[in-house]
Amino acid sequence: MEFLNGTGGDEQRIVGLFEAVFTASEGAEEGGIIGRLVYNLLSDTPREDIQIFTSIENAELTGAAIFSRLTYADDPRQVFILSPMAVATDQQGKGGGQALLNHALTALRAGGVDVVITYGDPAFYGKVGFMALREADAASPLPLSFPEGWIGQSLNGAPLQPLQGNCTCVPALRDPGIW
Repeated sequence: MEFLNGTGGDEQRIVGLFEAVFTASEGAEEGGIIGRLVYNLLSDTPREDIQIFTSIENAELTGAAIFSRLTYADDPRQVFILSPMAVATDQQGKGGGQALLNHALTALRAGGVDVVITYGDPAFYGKVGFMALREADAASPLPLSFPEGWIGQSLNGAPLQPLQGNCTCVPALRDPGIW
């Protein structure tokens, strides 16, 4: 498996991967919503506010993880949110998602990112170091429908101290329906 940083000009395949994975697991409506979200993230987010990581095996796109900037009004730390992530349906359960995330977290750490957060399954993301967050630890940019899924980790070697101030996310993530 090969890991790439950036889209490699494969934006269409990346959008297609997310649509297919979420359609298979959640239905066509959800697949369309996530496909549009990914399209908007890739086309509308300033380069300095987004990090994309993909996995390729036998020339096939097998996974993608998109991180975008979260800004905390009174905190100087660099914070990114993983949202969304997808692993091709026929590749799930083989360790590729964890390997992709480990690659991404290493690259983000090397790039000076202090904290990563995601909104997802604590059991899965806990395997790569994510831990439960309270709103007092890190405010979310929009109200959470599943607060147990608000998880994060420090990448700078220091324990995760509470993030200070109100949180804002990139425009593509400002849809209350995805929170």
